[in-house]
Amino acid sequence: MSASVQRKPTPAFTVQAGLSFAISLVAMVVGIVYLPVNAWMRGFLALGLLYVVTSSLTLAKTIRDQQESSEILSRVDQARLEKLLAEHDPFRAAAS
Repeated sequence: MSASVQRKPTPAFTVQAGLSFAISLVAMVVGIVYLPVNAWMRGFLALGLLYVVTSSLTLAKTIRDQQESSEILSRVDQARLEKLLAEHDPFRAAAS
């Protein structure tokens, strides 16, 4: 029986990803606030930024869910195969 290796992101990678997201979001908000345009354009850009953020989070969750479901299916298939191999007796006479 082979144990599958679970790869987990390191805490440093998690912190780096979180900080990168936060810094980019703050930079965009500051850029929109100090942009020399009227309030309607700022509102449009802010809504666009909000849409990009929410859609990227949804995409990341969808990809993660898809990967997890494929891992579960492969585990089920592996368990079925191991059960068949454990039940198989090559020395048993075939029933006629």
